[in-house]
Amino acid sequence: MPHQSFESEILEVNQALLDAIAGGDWDAYSELCAADLTAFEAESRGQLVEGMEFHRFYFDLPAGQGPVNTTMTMPHVRQLGADAAVICYVRLTQRLGPGGDPVTGRFEETRIWHRIEGRWQHVHFHRSTAT
Repeated sequence: MPHQSFESEILEVNQALLDAIAGGDWDAYSELCAADLTAFEAESRGQLVEGMEFHRFYFDLPAGQGPVNTTMTMPHVRQLGADAAVICYVRLTQRLGPGGDPVTGRFEETRIWHRIEGRWQHVHFHRSTAT
């Protein structure tokens, strides 16, 4: 089996994270995230959020109905060393709206990954609603 490139490793682990979010899979999400994860996102109203409890609230809400598809568009991976990377992209999320029609959400995201004890951990992100 050929060695996986650094960029493809980051793309794969980031897609797994997005799939966990879309599927409401807290166990998979928390496995991929560092316990001291930090974030700026629309839900935090401009405040830096530290730790996992803020995020767990959203996973504990009832799941939405219907399928969800998540796509990273034009991802850019920058290696910051042997064990660190930043990835930025626009995330498109497709789902069914209240009337049953398809709806696509768009978010600009930057995520930082750190390999700790041989395992990639999501340590920080910034997510904005794209205009």
